[in-house]
Amino acid sequence: MARLLIKTEGLENGMLELRLGVNLVGRDPQSDFPINHPTVSTHHCELILSNDGVVLHDCGSTNGSFVNGQPVGEVWLEPGQQVRFGDVELVVESTDVNISIPKIERPAPRPPPVVMEDGALLCPRHADHLATFKCTHCHEVMCGNCVRMMRFKGGKPLFLCAVCHHKCERIVSEKPKEKKGFLGFLQDTVRLKFGGRPKH
Repeated sequence: MARLLIKTEGLENGMLELRLGVNLVGRDPQSDFPINHPTVSTHHCELILSNDGVVLHDCGSTNGSFVNGQPVGEVWLEPGQQVRFGDVELVVESTDVNISIPKIERPAPRPPPVVMEDGALLCPRHADHLATFKCTHCHEVMCGNCVRMMRFKGGKPLFLCAVCHHKCERIVSEKPKEKKGFLGFLQDTVRLKFGGRPKH
């Protein structure tokens, strides 16, 4: 199975042995591979394993993800490459995966996605995963475990819909801007009146 070895000393997880699908790496103890290091973000990156190999997807980490010294957002990994999450160094030992051919069954009707309080969608097939992809053709939403990846040599991974097999795009969730209270509004008004500038 695909594996990454941690070269940085003093960390508990010496090896990241990936399972098929999305593997979350970060400082969060609930991550698939928790790495307790100050330069690693709470949700640092995803290592997505498919029959085509391993894709590294940076989750907007503070200190970035690097492959052979170059900052990356989303890239295929190859054996022997040097990977860095913040200041934690790893090496890609293998990107192989053993996949058995499943029995083909008629898919059951899919329930509509559940909408969370913050507007995020849950995957209709995996209720414990957020929907992170949306099909550009049938508009189906799905998580990283549902979407199918295609690999093009020298290019970025192509994500395909699990339903109609058309191209999928990542769902970008923006955090709502923090609303100012009455006191904050009043302070800005006083500063403007007397020539000051509000601080942001």
